[in-house]
Amino acid sequence: MLGLDDPRLDTSQGEELPLDVYRRDFRERQWTIDGQDSWKLERGQHFREPGFTSWEAFARGDWDESLRLIEEERDYLREFSQEVEDHRITLYRVRVVEEPITPYLQWELHLLRLRAECGERIRVVGPEHLADLERFEPLPEILTLGDSTTYRIRYTDQGILDGAVRFTDAGITTRCRALTRDLYDAGEDLGSYFAREVAHLPPPQPE
Repeated sequence: MLGLDDPRLDTSQGEELPLDVYRRDFRERQWTIDGQDSWKLERGQHFREPGFTSWEAFARGDWDESLRLIEEERDYLREFSQEVEDHRITLYRVRVVEEPITPYLQWELHLLRLRAECGERIRVVGPEHLADLERFEPLPEILTLGDSTTYRIRYTDQGILDGAVRFTDAGITTRCRALTRDLYDAGEDLGSYFAREVAHLPPPQPE
């Protein structure tokens, strides 16, 4: 598998994209992979999502409102999933969860449950699955599109999305996809994990 110590994920081999360029590039590429798949690996346990109304409600301590606003995303996600299906694209996601679950991750897992209900294939793994991969530093957030595009997603020190490094070498994408698929195969379906570990939790305190 591909670890961060592997030079094939050296950011110097990719192109750094500022946030606005990354968002535009992703939007342009995501519908060009008909009949292929997309794999996302989420590693971080603490992020901030200013501008997303549900996260903002969570951040100010209004848990019930944050959950209500997540549910309001359902129609959009259903429409998005239909477009994904029309393009014959399959979306896979691996979410690394450390316990005890952080407040941010408790919030995000509610959002991911909705995404799963709308068709995204999501599994959860614990940090023990990453031990051999993280001998030097944590894995990054990785997103692949089809056979030849990989983004190493970047965040500020405060955990705010800050752009990405884009790789267009098919070999890099193959290896990153294989890494994520191996973790996915070892993971637990989000639905069962959520029911056992998340559903009963009291409202989290904002971070």
